Amino acid sequence: MLSVELHTHSERSHDGRDPVDLLLEQAAAVGLDAIAVTDHDAIDASIEAAERAADHGLVGIVGMEVTCAAGHVLAFGIEDLIPSGLPYGETLDRIHDQGGIAVVPHPFQKTRHGVAAHIDDEQLASADAIEVYNSRLLTGRANRKAERFALHRDLPMTAGSDAHVSEMVGQAVTEVDADERSAASILEAIAAGRTSVIGRRTPWHVSFRQAAGGAKRRVLRRLDDLR
Repeated sequence: MLSVELHTHSERSHDGRDPVDLLLEQAAAVGLDAIAVTDHDAIDASIEAAERAADHGLVGIVGMEVTCAAGHVLAFGIEDLIPSGLPYGETLDRIHDQGGIAVVPHPFQKTRHGVAAHIDDEQLASADAIEVYNSRLLTGRANRKAERFALHRDLPMTAGSDAHVSEMVGQAVTEVDADERSAASILEAIAAGRTSVIGRRTPWHVSFRQAAGGAKRRVLRRLDDLR
């Protein structure tokens, strides 16, 4: 079983703080086997992380968090940027066209762009996997709802820390029964449902700091764009 972190953000996300190297160092320090950097509507840092991962004893998985018309979708195993703003179904098609897999994060958290508020159950079930544990939880209700949905539909399940600061990398981990220690093998095993999830809640003060810091960084970047 490989311990895989599937949901992290670098400084190149509009609300992320830390560079790729710090995310990789933290992943190695907490004993992970693999990591995907999944920035919002950006892929460059993820490609960089995947290229540098081996230097830290890790498998790097290229991915991103796509903002489709219905909400957020995680794309893994892609090579090129998936455009934002496309319909949910077309977003999944674009991911699959590149040979990747589509995982829906925090589907029932409307305030965090969960897609379930805008699509029906059949559309949600067309994803390759559902994130059933996101460590940035409030009550845990949305996570439990996601898990019930995945179990009812017999869908593969994943977990992710959704870390926007490096020290939270590894708070939630997907254990993957992969045939080989490679990105391709890990993604194949996820799509086949050979996973289990382990998660710990992100501490309240860290969640608040991540949210406040993200809002501040968004404002500063908008100001830079206007100059």
